[in-house]
Amino acid sequence: MYKDQLNAYFEEHIDEILSDLAEIISIESVADEDSDIRPFGEGSKKALEWGMNKLSQIGMTTENIDNYAVHGDFFKDKEPVLAVLSHLDVVPAGEGWSSDPFRLDIRNDTLYGRGTIDDKGPSVAVLWAVKAIKELNIPIRKNFRVIFGGGEEIGCNDIDYYEKKVGFPEMIFTPDGSFPVLNCEKGMVHLKFEGTLPDNGINIKCGTVINAVPGKAVVSVNNNDELIYALNNTEPKLSFSDEDGKLVIRGLSSHGSRPERGVNTATALLDALVKCGYNEFEALSKVFPHGEYNGRSAGLGFSDKISGEMTMALTLLNVEGSKLSGGLDIRFPIDRKYTEISDIISNALNNAGMTVTECEGMESHYVDENSYFIQTLLRVYEDVTGQKGECISEGGITYVHNTKGGVAFGAEFPDENNNMHGPDEHISMSTFKYNLNLYANAIIELTK
Repeated sequence: MYKDQLNAYFEEHIDEILSDLAEIISIESVADEDSDIRPFGEGSKKALEWGMNKLSQIGMTTENIDNYAVHGDFFKDKEPVLAVLSHLDVVPAGEGWSSDPFRLDIRNDTLYGRGTIDDKGPSVAVLWAVKAIKELNIPIRKNFRVIFGGGEEIGCNDIDYYEKKVGFPEMIFTPDGSFPVLNCEKGMVHLKFEGTLPDNGINIKCGTVINAVPGKAVVSVNNNDELIYALNNTEPKLSFSDEDGKLVIRGLSSHGSRPERGVNTATALLDALVKCGYNEFEALSKVFPHGEYNGRSAGLGFSDKISGEMTMALTLLNVEGSKLSGGLDIRFPIDRKYTEISDIISNALNNAGMTVTECEGMESHYVDENSYFIQTLLRVYEDVTGQKGECISEGGITYVHNTKGGVAFGAEFPDENNNMHGPDEHISMSTFKYNLNLYANAIIELTK
């Protein structure tokens, strides 16, 4: 292991490393499939160009895969045995930031900015891991490939295209999850629904994307004071303001796979409206009780020994006149199938008077932990951190969810809350430095 030598290198170059991170954070790389710039819009294209330039500058042999992704090989004339895959697109900034989301802000030994944890910070760590290996002349014999994608946050079409056109080596890890090694990813259901209600003059706009717990709702009702009183009884962590005569309710956004970390304005609002006598919302409120995260009231609530308890979050809620529409995010255990989960929640919504309009998802992903590949990653984790290395399960869908044999190796530790997909997304300087050292040593051990 080269951890001491690598640590010294990264400390010496930390200002340059952070300068690179500031550069990529400043590119507003929200992927857009509707853009005239194909396939994912100008921001994604610029980010991939940045990544390819950086790979070239450190001496890797690079290729642009039709602006879906770019890659660089360490050795020009050898097939790679390992791929390290990360993405340079990000989710929209959203609201609630205490600093510019597209400017790296360093305060209290923490790095703030959209993408610092998902995946721009880890991508910079991978780049500098490779640069350290080269500049320190650390001996490796086998080729490895670094891949940057440009459309992970809008469905991973980038990497589907890449796999069909280029393919992957047998070993592949992504810094798009958690340490020590994330080898078990729950399945996912994303569902949208509609319904018709009496037109009581209520208008609601709550939620922006289907995979994030909504931290804001804008509401028009007949009596704001009555609704605020009911909301305070439902959820004391909410705050309120007036914008152009509309009531703005603020909770806390979180990733859809981690609803317990947020304060869901949609479910709080349903509960409060029922308390105010709007009984047309009662059936839906019973499907999505505020403070319940496992879908038990909808007939779900499953768990297993490997992947743990499932989650369900109401992430979109809109009412205009008599029309209601909503969306939800479910992450289910590996012992269940997509069809079973989608059938149960569809029936629950039908019984509540709703009609399912869209439903899609993924089966779970599981890789046996007893391979040389995973055992090597666990050993590297133990050597670098001094902590026990073990495989873990999460609800988040990582970049390798549909890639055979792929696992997530970082970039965050399981007990951290880095506000991924939320305001003030961040990574601590300590975790960022662990990323640098862990990725460098992992690459070395797997290719020596």
